[in-house]
Amino acid sequence: MARKVDAEARRRYSEDQEHAERLPGLLERVAAAERALGAAHRSGAGIEELHLLSTALDTALTDAMRAAYARERVLIGPRGADRIYRRKRQATPGIRRATELAERLLSAREEHRLQGIERVPRRVAAA
Repeated sequence: MARKVDAEARRRYSEDQEHAERLPGLLERVAAAERALGAAHRSGAGIEELHLLSTALDTALTDAMRAAYARERVLIGPRGADRIYRRKRQATPGIRRATELAERLLSAREEHRLQGIERVPRRVAAA
């Protein structure tokens, strides 16, 4: 017997589908941001440029992570608000892989925030 899904759950599911479709492009953006930051480090770029590239990588990781979690919710389905249904679906191999990707992106973002973002020193105002 198919259970009915309310309009709000269908709307959230539709939004998640849109976000999940962007995941491959966002992963490419993360890779490009990592390459740009690495090249800047190797070339001895200034602190301001490194800071800009570091924050661009942070933004790319955040967007990709959100899309990966949206993909997980899409794979679970519109009935994902039901705790028991969601737990059963999360045990399947495809959804488990989607969850692992989302968690890897989350970990990469947090590690980058803790250690990878270049800090720009404050400028002292002229007296």
